[in-house]
Amino acid sequence: MTPTLVRHHPPSHAGSTPRVNLGARARDWSEIQERMLVPLYETVHERLEVGPATRLLGLRCGSGLALLMAAARGATVTGVDSSPERLALARERLLPDPATGARARGRTARIVQGSPGDAADVQAPAYNLITAFEPIGCLAGDAERLGGLLGEAVPSAARGAAVVLAGWGPPERCATSSVLRVAAKLADPLRRTDCWRPARRDDLEEVAGRAGLRIDGSGRVSCPFGYADADNAVRGLLSTGLFDAGIAAADEEQVGKELVEALQPYLRPDGTVWMPNVFRYLIARVR
Repeated sequence: MTPTLVRHHPPSHAGSTPRVNLGARARDWSEIQERMLVPLYETVHERLEVGPATRLLGLRCGSGLALLMAAARGATVTGVDSSPERLALARERLLPDPATGARARGRTARIVQGSPGDAADVQAPAYNLITAFEPIGCLAGDAERLGGLLGEAVPSAARGAAVVLAGWGPPERCATSSVLRVAAKLADPLRRTDCWRPARRDDLEEVAGRAGLRIDGSGRVSCPFGYADADNAVRGLLSTGLFDAGIAAADEEQVGKELVEALQPYLRPDGTVWMPNVFRYLIARVR
């Protein structure tokens, strides 16, 4: 299959983050923040033996690093997201270079803008792995939003297919939690649906249960956040979207100043920033 970029309706969250340069935000995610989750991607791929027999659907795939890592192991991958800015970067990573006519190194990939339903292909074999690597558990309503995506995605999966959900670990095991509290402090108190909240122990299990999935295992992975300096850390953290409610209530400059202050305990003598974190993942199965 030749890798393609499939365009559908505009993202549902378009216009939800005024005063934000979405293109720069996506680039910061791709170049700074996304690599922090590589240990999570690697651990899951190893545990599930991702390889040539894997037909993977990545939900909220973003700029596609996890897809690229799975494709490098031989998997056939489809990524779906509503952000055209992040998907443009995923396309750069996963599609052949048109200038050279290079092949995709044997990789087979599809990138779909829209929802999981838009990625359905009745002519293709059913997916045997669905991943949702964007961690939930620190944003009000994110579990419900993921549940909606799973409701669309699961019908395209084979019976017994693995579904991997990821979430933030306990706040006491995540140094970044203290920094994320800036988001709650600055958010409009009358609009609490999109602001930070502490991760709960059973966030992932509740999502899997509501989606009708059978739980089949879980694990924890150390994913420290390390940055070259405080400015690099602010750019990376803002790219997660977890501070958007604060930006909407105040502005990005104010949020940035508050973040720099909150990062002080994690500054090292050489100017770098280091925050140990633990993330959880849950493996469930399609019934």
